[in-house]
Amino acid sequence: MADANMFTLIYQAFSNGGIWMWAILAAQIVSIAIIAERVIQLYVLRKVSQRKIVNRLERPIRTGNLQQIMKINSIKDKVNPIYRVVKAGTQSAINLGGKDEVRARMDEMLLIENEKLDKRTGFLAMLGNVGTLLGLLGTIVGLITAFASISNGNDAEKSIMLTKGISMAMNTTAYGLIMAIPSLVMFAILQSRSESLKEDLHQAAFRAFNWLNYNFDNLTVKKTKAR
Repeated sequence: MADANMFTLIYQAFSNGGIWMWAILAAQIVSIAIIAERVIQLYVLRKVSQRKIVNRLERPIRTGNLQQIMKINSIKDKVNPIYRVVKAGTQSAINLGGKDEVRARMDEMLLIENEKLDKRTGFLAMLGNVGTLLGLLGTIVGLITAFASISNGNDAEKSIMLTKGISMAMNTTAYGLIMAIPSLVMFAILQSRSESLKEDLHQAAFRAFNWLNYNFDNLTVKKTKAR
């Protein structure tokens, strides 16, 4: 019974709110889809653990066994971006590209990984603002309808138009805020999570670069002698 009453209220709200309610609903559906995708990517598939994972690479780097790093399987590579960053720098070290090239290749891969973390999150702030503005637009249209009814000479039509205008204004305002608030809150939460993951990855990459940098001269000599 309660569910039937709730659906009745929702139906009435959408009927009274007009096209603006459907526009806000479309924005809400898109925002929910983005939130779900980002939560999976940033919380389920990614952990703040890259600094721990990179420690597994210290021994092969310090001993000059760089080919072992390049053989890391694609499954680990996909789940843990630090492997992709270190492998980019390691490849430059193997090719004797120099310390600057190692750093440049690692920085380039870091930019790519950071872009993945920020992907689509910014749309949540935009959609939250759009939802608020659509609600405000519906409010203005509703008020225009309500004030227009005052000039109507027919009391019956005046009452209907006044009620319809006020109902549209209230429903669109409420729904616009209902849609916007979760989007903006999740934008802040996901952005904070993204920054934590970036910092974790940057520290892990810096640690690996220091190992490569410290051992690079020896590795260069070793590679040259091997030739």
